[in-house]
Amino acid sequence: MAVTKIFIPKIPFKLSHFCYLLFFSILLLLEISTSTAVGDCGADSRPEPSNPLIAFLQRLQSDALNTLGPESFNSKLYVDLSLKHDLAFTEAAFARLPRVNGIIPASYLQSFLDTYLGEAGSDLVYAEPDDFEPEPEGFLPKVENPMVRAWALHVHSLWKNLSRKVSDDVKERPERHTLLPLPEPMIIAGGVFRELYYWDSYWIVRGLMVSKMYDTAKAIVNNLLWLMDVYGHVLNGARAYYTNRSQPPLLSSMVMEIYMKTGDLAFVNKSFPSLVKEHTFWNSGIHKVMIRDLQGHEHSLSRYFAMWNKPRPESATNDEETASKLLNSSDKENFYLQIASGAETGWDFTFFAKQLGDIPTSDKFLKASSARLSAMYSIFWNKEMNQWLDYWLNTSNSVCEYIHQFEARNQNDKIFASNFIPLWTWRHNSGSVEDGTMVERVLQSFQKSGLLYPAGIAASLSKSGQQWDFPMGWAPLQHMIIEGFSKSGSKSAWTLAEDIAIRWIRTNYAAYNTSGKMYEKYDVEGCGKIGIEGVYKPKTGFGWSNGVVLSLLDEFGWPSDREIACQ
Repeated sequence: MAVTKIFIPKIPFKLSHFCYLLFFSILLLLEISTSTAVGDCGADSRPEPSNPLIAFLQRLQSDALNTLGPESFNSKLYVDLSLKHDLAFTEAAFARLPRVNGIIPASYLQSFLDTYLGEAGSDLVYAEPDDFEPEPEGFLPKVENPMVRAWALHVHSLWKNLSRKVSDDVKERPERHTLLPLPEPMIIAGGVFRELYYWDSYWIVRGLMVSKMYDTAKAIVNNLLWLMDVYGHVLNGARAYYTNRSQPPLLSSMVMEIYMKTGDLAFVNKSFPSLVKEHTFWNSGIHKVMIRDLQGHEHSLSRYFAMWNKPRPESATNDEETASKLLNSSDKENFYLQIASGAETGWDFTFFAKQLGDIPTSDKFLKASSARLSAMYSIFWNKEMNQWLDYWLNTSNSVCEYIHQFEARNQNDKIFASNFIPLWTWRHNSGSVEDGTMVERVLQSFQKSGLLYPAGIAASLSKSGQQWDFPMGWAPLQHMIIEGFSKSGSKSAWTLAEDIAIRWIRTNYAAYNTSGKMYEKYDVEGCGKIGIEGVYKPKTGFGWSNGVVLSLLDEFGWPSDREIACQ
């Protein structure tokens, strides 16, 4: 079986295993292999229709690349621009621009941008978070070192810098904006990511819980619930060009985190119908996959599958350049489908039926939890490696074949940090298979994996030059693996978790101490090294990095006699 691994900006393209239902169920989202085609599974697999505004902004993006050249070119900037006038008027002015050998002179391009388009990010305005306090009562009680505490308060203060709300013009003239008219304020990631993102928001919410900013966290979740209700799934991000895909279903986990801190059952009750809708989205149609194991048992799993077979608008010039190496249009469409589906991965579902008194629904998802747990063990667990391995679907089979036959050779035995992520939610299932010894075996496997470096966990061992590979370390991966070990009940696993947390906190502190900034990713080969691999320059802000640092300091603290400087 020939399989091509595609590298993308957000996550390595591979069949991804990830747990859902933080307490009750596990949703495994599988990625597709190389020869699948859009349109085989009914209406839910049809590509999203073209948006006239996005189509124009992509033409502008392409012409700008021709004018300015590829060095430091930011393709996303152009699809984030807002129109100052109606689209037809703007397109007519664009068509009148002079071209020399098909290229718009830089001065004319800049004049057009200044006259007809608003700056990227101008569709959002600053929103003062009402629940922000410079030093919240009970903030990080286990952080005793004064230098670390002062830094943590600086990180806490960054929530104010990242707080935004949608401008009135977006709500009054939505046709002029790719930003979606979210109803409540939000915390953005930072850098070029000037909008709300789905899975980023989970770690932002975790940090907000430490900062006691419960109303801000609820507003973020309410925006995601709005996306779910309007579009039928939670979008990758709050832009019109993200409607073709989702991201890992962590919405219910955000609701749970807020509920556990506030006890607000009314908030749970309001959120619950949308969480059930999201469960249906990931367990039906093109996302549902059935696999029969070697014992003849049939397991229901889920996969990432974007409804898209064209260049991603926010990265169109990069996607087109990569696809230019492919010989025919069918191969290019498959590539675009795969890279969009890869962008949908990033990596829970929780249900609150029992708390809400809905016993039949609670029983339903308890059974679903047990079934999904069994499916994960049967399809992804590898006894020799003591890791959960990604699984490739056969490319020779139909995309929508009802049942795929398990083949051991389809397990991907390459080592990724994601191979250890299921432990993060496995801990909530006390009846899991071989529960008594699994943690120690996973612990030993991780220690031998080669993933742990002086400044944290590498995303993979592959030196591809892509940002979701070696030597990049990402806050969500650190947090899930650390928390998986720390909550496992094993003393040795907790000790390792603390060690990783210390490494990660130190590298974040060192980089901040040098630059005054928090970064999207870090180079785990050295303490304080900023991550520079990938398709864009290092981004600062940064939502999930801030949230993870605060969460780790909240869990592990920092004694007064422990050095914070790189060791």
